[in-house]
Amino acid sequence: MAMRTASDSPLLDQYRTLLRGEIQVNRCNDHLCEVIGECELPLIDLSGLRSCHGDDKKACVAAITRASSELGFFQVMNHGISGEFLGDMRREQVKVFQTPIDRNASCGFLNDSYRWGSPTATSVKNFSWSEAFHIPLTKISDETCYGDQFGTLREVLEKLAAEMSKLAQLLAGVLAKNLGSKGLLLEEICNENTCFLRLNRYPKCPISPEIFGLVPHTDSDFLTILCQDQVGGLQLMKDSKWVAVKPNQDALIVNIGDLFQAWSNNEYKSVEHRVMTNGRVERYSIAYLLCPSYDSFIGCCIEPSIYRKFTFGEYRRQVQEDVRQTGHKVGLPKFLL
Repeated sequence: MAMRTASDSPLLDQYRTLLRGEIQVNRCNDHLCEVIGECELPLIDLSGLRSCHGDDKKACVAAITRASSELGFFQVMNHGISGEFLGDMRREQVKVFQTPIDRNASCGFLNDSYRWGSPTATSVKNFSWSEAFHIPLTKISDETCYGDQFGTLREVLEKLAAEMSKLAQLLAGVLAKNLGSKGLLLEEICNENTCFLRLNRYPKCPISPEIFGLVPHTDSDFLTILCQDQVGGLQLMKDSKWVAVKPNQDALIVNIGDLFQAWSNNEYKSVEHRVMTNGRVERYSIAYLLCPSYDSFIGCCIEPSIYRKFTFGEYRRQVQEDVRQTGHKVGLPKFLL
């Protein structure tokens, strides 16, 4: 099956429509968008958490909490998910995105979770050149979400969801325990009924390397685990400057989300990040999002709190309203006391 191109996607049409309403091309070309260099995220060997030696375990825990507090991003190795399996998952993912757009966007495929571009974008500066399936874990085993063409996709997604869930709970447990006993309530509000898998594709962009594959944002969850390829494109804000993340296909990236920043009273950092497009090659990634139920209250474990209590559902509604009104996410500042 031939690989889809930009001309097969509605991305180019949406971009041109947005561009017609602009005075000039609003690309990422000012001092706030300039990339100052490349960074290699802290690489943490999770075998330390399983070590019989107390010092090894303490060192691993310290590395996780330090990276979460200082950078908000880190990468992990010896995480328990084999490279061979992740390769199988990548091949299934590519096969899904090779199918026609109308197939992905209809027929209930993967819970009708297909999305592309930025439906709410009012300008090219808040437009994302990407497509994705944002799949609730509760739907991954639903046979009605798959067709005959994707008989093995359900099997690999089920295994990936189980493995990612295990890893996310392990890491969240470490971070919650570091906050004190109240933090242990986290495992009660985040489970397979509330979390998501997101399959991402960033097509080759024929317009400019300054077009966002994913607009600058912070994640609205507790934490995200990302499996990416070697193409690169992920960038994060560090010391008020954008830095490119050096890709490491043999490691998984972990980043703190807004809810953990609020839960920890800003001890852990939810850092703004983005993805830039590539004109020569497409990019793939898979993200696991550790989310609570919509009625779960997010309260600080450390007093005095700088945030008011709120539910995850309230937070999501506020984010959506801000995007609708302003074109971008505001996030936690709206919930400061």
